[in-house]
Amino acid sequence: MKLKIPFRTPKPKVNVVRLTGTITTGRGLNDAGVAPLLEKAFGSKPDAVALAINSPGGSPVQSSLIGARIRRLAEEKEIPVYAFVEDVAASGGYWLAAAADEIYVDHSSVTGSIGVISAGFGLHELIGKYGIERRVYTAGKSKSQLDPFKPENKEDIKRLKVILEDIHTAFKTHITERRAGKLADRDLFTGEIWVGQKAVDDGLADGVGHLVPKMKEIFGDKTKFKVFGPKKGLMSRFGVNIVDDAFHQLEERAAFARFGM
Repeated sequence: MKLKIPFRTPKPKVNVVRLTGTITTGRGLNDAGVAPLLEKAFGSKPDAVALAINSPGGSPVQSSLIGARIRRLAEEKEIPVYAFVEDVAASGGYWLAAAADEIYVDHSSVTGSIGVISAGFGLHELIGKYGIERRVYTAGKSKSQLDPFKPENKEDIKRLKVILEDIHTAFKTHITERRAGKLADRDLFTGEIWVGQKAVDDGLADGVGHLVPKMKEIFGDKTKFKVFGPKKGLMSRFGVNIVDDAFHQLEERAAFARFGM
């Protein structure tokens, strides 16, 4: 039983949500997995929610869903949101950071990469070398577009570029709306990246700072912190999914390696 002391001023409280890893529909960050954490973090009436972000990006849809959920909860609960970039918040990772009211980086943090990419392989010459014949039957002329076992088709490439441009436009709109009045007057949507202070100089971040000292600077030295992060499933804790975990870690390492991490 807790005794309430009259006239005592409650200590400021900041809830920290960790958003770490690639953004995917599978084992990484996704809206379904993050939703319970965000609901709890915003639901306990903190003075602020701080996002600790370390992500090289991934799915544009999942990035949008998570970012929209953050904004929806922040506006419903009237709670300010601060993003703190650790190693990297690039591409979809920066989409998440931009959902915050203010963004802070480390001197060596990588941010930006505001662009869209689609990558694959062309294997038609390889299978031809070994005498393998590809047989595909479809109803609908576009059903087999971008088949890696066939030579590139100009119409397929044209359709893909339209899709990429549509996604890029949505990305640019999100950033320009969230960072309105802060962005430098030049093209920041080329896919380039920024390190530390340079992101601040071009308006992609609000300053160089770390989570705990910055929150104490804003809310006082007696600020209390509570961290919300994903928990491993029971099977993973006992090493049952060793192979699946290994592949996921390799994919994440490759994604981070694009930014020298």
